[in-house]
Amino acid sequence: MSNALPIHRSLNFLLCLSLLLAACSQQRSKPTSTALPRFTAPAARQGVTAANNILFRAIGLVGTPYHYGGNTPETGFDCSGLVDFVFRDAAGVVLPRTVGDLADLQLPAVARNDLQAGDLIFFDTTSRHASHVGIYVGEDRFVHAPNEGGVVRLDYLSNVYWRQHYDSAKRIPL
Repeated sequence: MSNALPIHRSLNFLLCLSLLLAACSQQRSKPTSTALPRFTAPAARQGVTAANNILFRAIGLVGTPYHYGGNTPETGFDCSGLVDFVFRDAAGVVLPRTVGDLADLQLPAVARNDLQAGDLIFFDTTSRHASHVGIYVGEDRFVHAPNEGGVVRLDYLSNVYWRQHYDSAKRIPL
């Protein structure tokens, strides 16, 4: 008896093997461009990112000395200088430099129970409308530069003093 396979089985085997090898050796077509598609975040997402940048920048300045008229970490901050610096540095938003001008911005008021991180909160500390400003950071807390001899700090809105002097809040569109 011969060890040879019948010729038709050998031919079938060779045909299948060559088809398999031919299929595996073919190169796939390469894309004509290797550039990734450009992705632009939706406006709502950009607003969230900007608000987070503001939140982290403001908290990062806690401990910076108070300085009347100051608006940089190197010189120190007064309350409106802190707000101006944080919004400009973290979100590229240029705001008026004084508390009065910030309070006069034609923006819708935000109810106290609707505050979101990044909202400006105003206080009446001198029997004038809006004499102090801070940045709400969430969880009933805000960052502000309170007074001469102090430092930028986090305080609770529910603190008796701030609760009694709370005036209003505004949201800067981001």
